[in-house]
This record gives sequence, C-alpha cells and structure tokens, in this order.
Amino acid sequence: MVSNKSLKKNATMTILYIGKSTEIFKQKAKEKDITLITAKNNIEDIQQLKKSGNIDVIICDNNLQNSSGLFLFEQIQKEPSLSNIPFILISEKYNSKTFADALKKGINDSFVFSLSEVNRIIERAQSLYKSQAVDINTKGNLTNNLSYKLPLSKRIFDIVFATSALICISPIMLIIMLAIRLESKGKVYYIAKRVGRKTFDFYKLRSMRSGSDELIKKLAKEKNQYNKENTVTSINFETPCPKCSKLLNDNTCSSILHIDKNKICDYWYNFQKQEIEKTNSTFIKIVNDPRITKIGKFIRNTSIDELPQLINVIKGDMSIVGNRPLPVYEAELLTKDNMSKRFLAPAGITGLWQVELRGNGGEMSEEERMRLDNEYADKFTGNNYSFWYDIKLILRTFPSLIQKSTV
Repeated sequence: MVSNKSLKKNATMTILYIGKSTEIFKQKAKEKDITLITAKNNIEDIQQLKKSGNIDVIICDNNLQNSSGLFLFEQIQKEPSLSNIPFILISEKYNSKTFADALKKGINDSFVFSLSEVNRIIERAQSLYKSQAVDINTKGNLTNNLSYKLPLSKRIFDIVFATSALICISPIMLIIMLAIRLESKGKVYYIAKRVGRKTFDFYKLRSMRSGSDELIKKLAKEKNQYNKENTVTSINFETPCPKCSKLLNDNTCSSILHIDKNKICDYWYNFQKQEIEKTNSTFIKIVNDPRITKIGKFIRNTSIDELPQLINVIKGDMSIVGNRPLPVYEAELLTKDNMSKRFLAPAGITGLWQVELRGNGGEMSEEERMRLDNEYADKFTGNNYSFWYDIKLILRTFPSLIQKSTV
C-alpha cells in the first residue's frame, strides 16, 4: 500500500519514490520542503494517487522486487492519467544498455545511485516539475508565487492576426515547400517538442537535412555560440581523486562506482559532474551550422521557416509575441527561479529577445538572453501587461526579418 504519512499541505511539490532507499530520500525531501510519498511497484497504488492529484514527479529504482523500473515505466505510459508525469530512473550501477533503453523509452533522466547523489536527483525532480509548466496558481511556488493570466485582448489579437496572415501567405508557403522538397529528401515540415507554458508540438518548415537531430550533441560541443571558455564535456577517469591520493593503503574517500569498465570514487565522480554543469551552456546556437540546406539558409535568414507557427498560435500553444519556446533539453536546465521565470510569459513567434538579437547582428550572451526573457515575463505579473508594448515589438520585428545570421 502507499504511505502518505509525510503529506504536507504547504509543500511546493510531491514526489512519489518507489524503491528501497526510502529514509534517505525522505530526509533530503524534508530539507527542501518537498512532500515524499512512497509506494511499492504496484500500478494500482500509483493510479489511486494520481486520481487525487498528488504526484508531480516519480523517482524509481530500476532494481525492484519481481520487476524493474523500466517495466513499471512502460506500464505507467499505458495509463492516460499517469503518462505525463516526469519519471527519473535510478540504477545501483552504471549500465550503458539500461540507460540507453531508458532514453529510448522516453524516461526523463537516469542516475547512478549514491548517497551524495540524492540531492542532485531531487533537484532534477524539481527541474522537471517546473518544466512541465503546470498551473502556477494551483500548484504553488514556481517563481515566488507570481501569478499569470493571458489577457483576452492578446488572445483575440493572436487569433485574428494568425488567421489573416495564414490566408495571405499560403501561396508563398506552397512555393517554398516545393523548393524544400526538390532540394533534399524528407518531409517539408519539421515537428519537435518545445516548452513554453506547456510542452507542445512545434511546427517549422524544414531548413536542415533529414536526420540532423542526431548530430546536435556533437555540434553543441564544437560550435555552440554560447559555449564558455574551458568547457568540460565528460568525466575524466584517468586523473586520480585528490582526496583519495592523500590516503594510505589504497583507501578511498568515498564509495567506488563502476561505470562501464572504469572505477571512480563517488566524490570525484560527482565533483566532476558538477563542474561539467557549471561550464556547459543552457542554450544552444550552432555557428555556421553544416546541417542547413541552401533553401534552409534562405528561409531562416528571412524567417519564412517560422510561418507554420501561426498554426501553433491559432491552437493556443503560442502567441504572436512572447518568449521563444525552448527545446526540452534546454528547458530542463533552467532549474533556478531566476531562470524559470521566463515561463511566466507565453511562448511567442517574436519577442524582446529575438528583436534585440537580430538588432545586434545575431550576437548575444547567454546572460543577456535570460535577462531579456525575464524582462518580458515581468509584463505578465500583476497588471503590467501592455497590448501596445506587444504592437511595438511586432513593428520592430519587420525591419529585422532580413538578418545576417540565423537565429
């Protein structure tokens, strides 16, 4: 049965933990004012909890009695009321096949369990909870209890503008779609998951060769405009732990982790992991992206590739003006309140960041981008929204449509 003794009325979020390390997770969750509920690997128990609206994130051991975390995740995905809950898988040892299977099945994240890693696992759960873009008014303290409401005038303008624009530009879109198809094989449109105030299917005209998503990790390391100096990208197993080096008789400062064919102490592994997070950029923008086709470069420079997003506007996924919706892998890195504040504003086709970026010739720091996103988000707290401010941003967008770099 499910244990819900730890429920607290004012907790910021609720985590369901399934596994054997209950006490340490309860302790760390309590320190962060998070409700932790525990359960056996029983789908009926989880269903019952979800019906009561209590679960925000699931953390699950892979090694369960008479089952596995991977199997349980598959069962959860079959339940409509549970399938959207973020899921974190924990394994006692690193196994590349298990983690690859987890990624393929759609599990949000995977960790090798250790006592020092529990804090990071819970922080990751908080990050996933925020990226779900739940209703801030009912689910609590995403950004210091700021409230959000899309003004009626903005929604009416979005529908009228998007519908009219689609009718007017449909002949141009048909010509461009034909050109895309003639230049390279594959669909003429591109659909990807994006995160605004919710996760949705994001539409664009295809500007890259088919299969380009498979290269993103490699290109992000080599050509990301936002990369910082001395970026660390992977764990170094060759360099010995400085703490362990001071100990005698092959003693170690913490427990040993076995990762593939390598051994590393828990402290040194997590220290390096934190350094990687510090140096890696949240946003990704590839300089001179080799995946872009000739037609793709033209439609990107003229922003024609963005036109299908008018459909997103009509559907209510986006607004004409707002903060740029982020790929899931970027949104999940925005774990702090000063970063996640941007999600108070609706996702938009154009906005303050895009206008300023294009005005600067495509050059902007990651910090400046975050500042501008938050600045626009401030318009949606209290009674700060101005319809005429949106109109000004739209008018500033037109002169910057022909740009020197791809945004």
